Amino acid sequence: MTQARPVKRRPLLRASRPVAVITACALLAGSMPARAQDLPRGLPLIRDAETEQLLREYTTPILRAAGLAQQNIRVVIINDRSFNAFVIDAKRIFVNAGALTQSTTPNQIIGVLAHETGHIAGGHLSKLRAELANAQTAMILGMLLGVGAMVAGARSGQVGGNPAAAILAPQSMVMHSLLGYQRQQEEQADRAGVKFLTATGQSTKGMYETFKRFANETLFGAQYADPYLQSHPMPAERVAALEEIAHSSPYWNKTDSAEWQARHDLMRAKLYGFLDKPDTVLRRYPLSDTSLPGRYARAISAYRHGNMRDAIAQIDGLIQAQPNNPYFHELKGQALLEAGRATEAIAPLRRAISLAPTPALIQVMLAQALIATQQPALADEAISDLRTALAHDPDISDGYEYLAMAYGRKGDIAQADLASAQAAFTRGDWKTARQLAARAKTRFPVGAPGWVKADDIASYKPPRMNSGL
Repeated sequence: MTQARPVKRRPLLRASRPVAVITACALLAGSMPARAQDLPRGLPLIRDAETEQLLREYTTPILRAAGLAQQNIRVVIINDRSFNAFVIDAKRIFVNAGALTQSTTPNQIIGVLAHETGHIAGGHLSKLRAELANAQTAMILGMLLGVGAMVAGARSGQVGGNPAAAILAPQSMVMHSLLGYQRQQEEQADRAGVKFLTATGQSTKGMYETFKRFANETLFGAQYADPYLQSHPMPAERVAALEEIAHSSPYWNKTDSAEWQARHDLMRAKLYGFLDKPDTVLRRYPLSDTSLPGRYARAISAYRHGNMRDAIAQIDGLIQAQPNNPYFHELKGQALLEAGRATEAIAPLRRAISLAPTPALIQVMLAQALIATQQPALADEAISDLRTALAHDPDISDGYEYLAMAYGRKGDIAQADLASAQAAFTRGDWKTARQLAARAKTRFPVGAPGWVKADDIASYKPPRMNSGL
């Protein structure tokens, strides 16, 4: 499990907005390609093979029911403990770690994912951008007319009333219109989510429970809120509408499979183990808790906070309980690698790769271990693993960094420079990427595949971001 290095910046969304399409003004930035380098810089992401695989299995039937199975939509995890999920393009669903840990059943988080899929299937992002463009034009015209009226009044000597109101009124009207449009989209996404859950034979209860919980949490504040200044339907009305359609599902009382629930519990335990302090983990999973999730969380916490001997013993116990669980082997390899025991980490990581359905992230970790042994003979295996991993998941910036190191060990400076440029490009560090790519171009024959890749990076122009209204 890896976490991106966060950079201080304004948050994309307020924590108080639980499940949402991203804010209206932010959408004026325009369409963003579904690539990691196009994410807002500093967004603290979590990459984890186990969690991503489970979320992939959660979303696959939903996307199929929505007619989106061929669009390569993936779930991106944000290192934020608040309950939140949102979309900013038609290729990704963003979900906070807090949404995963606070969802006690698979069905609850699946309901959230179904709602967000509703936004994508409904084309809400492109439609909202069109509304925003129209609104921006209307607002500018309204402001110009207001200014014009003030000037005309001044010339005739009839200036009166509140001059600022003539300018601010059009803005207020446009904002009310936009928020009303967003509320309609949220209602449509709720209905679409219920439709997708029903089409896949899954309960709508989890989705209803999640929105009802948030309605209860926000009910007091909502008593004094202006319903026309909200981007989401008012809590009570939303839950009432959702309850009616959710209860109509013939699968209302259907429960999640035992396998999914067990894996869901392990995923939550893993996140708690990595993100919480040891005393917090022990309060949540006391020593008296002998369940596999409890043991998992405590083993992770032990390794993360320096008790390596005890951690390895606990991880070995997990492997003994489930010898074919790839992520227990991955955890052992990661613990050994981070303890400076790279050679010992290789065997469990190879075992994890042989068992995992999508091992790209684990392959990158194995390559890291192979490189850390400082044995030149292992560089070729590292390069092979990294090439395979990056072909499957080109957004792993660490993978390019290790690829550069592996090529450096072999003395292939051209490929090392190119891989370093790709790492910077994937991180969104345009300046460094262009510099490294320009240097790499000088090391390849003109027109060679490496030269072409380097030239693409050197000539890439990042999308211009509009600051909004």
